[in-house]
Amino acid sequence: MSACTRDEWMTVAAARLLRNDSVCFVGIGLPSAACNLARLTHAPEIVLIYESGTIGTRPDVLPLSIGDGELAETAACVVPLPEIFSFYLQAGRVDVGFLGAAQIDRFGNLNSTVIGPYELPGTRLPGAGGAPEIALHAKQVFVMLRATPRSFVEQLDFRSSAGYLDGHGARARAGAPGGGPRAVITDVGMLAPHPESEELQLVALFEGASVDEARAAIGWPLQVADRLDTIAPPTTRELDTLRALNARTREAHARPVHIPL
Repeated sequence: MSACTRDEWMTVAAARLLRNDSVCFVGIGLPSAACNLARLTHAPEIVLIYESGTIGTRPDVLPLSIGDGELAETAACVVPLPEIFSFYLQAGRVDVGFLGAAQIDRFGNLNSTVIGPYELPGTRLPGAGGAPEIALHAKQVFVMLRATPRSFVEQLDFRSSAGYLDGHGARARAGAPGGGPRAVITDVGMLAPHPESEELQLVALFEGASVDEARAAIGWPLQVADRLDTIAPPTTRELDTLRALNARTREAHARPVHIPL
């Protein structure tokens, strides 16, 4: 097996968290790559839902957005967007919400809205879309985010989606129905909530990564779990499948779009 990149390792590690029989509400970008890698390897019967209303979609290439025609063309069915949220997500039928974000804090709260003051931000982001509802209602949430002090922050510039709020049971006291963020997959390893404080702590590292590297990439004093695991590197099958998926995607997205008149 040729050497893999940290992004590839992160995607494989995230894909391994998904069960074959799970219903997964998928975010665009890294979460989409991880979910489709799982579908193409160990979880062929996973049900992928995208916010545009596509259910059971099986894309051959990764979508550019939730409105990518590849999702509708390969879906088992397409339903109106309100039904996705009312009859699937809010009804408790989504096992996993798989999200990305611009910022995350120590309790798994997410920011996808602005960087800087809301009234005059340095960067205005695309917005949270359906992520607040996914974070609230999914039975569990996985987050994929490259680890830097700019993305793992002591204080969010804006709270778009709730994780464990202020920790120590705050989410449960607020009456949130879903299970909250159970894993945060980064390019150095994996974080998970402490069972009591609900603060994200380092629970696993990639081979070659160190605790010092992880702490340097996190913008708060990162705690380490009593048991620190090592994440196994991608297998040949996992890496070949991911690279083939990415190659098909690059080729498809490079082709000119022809709109019939």
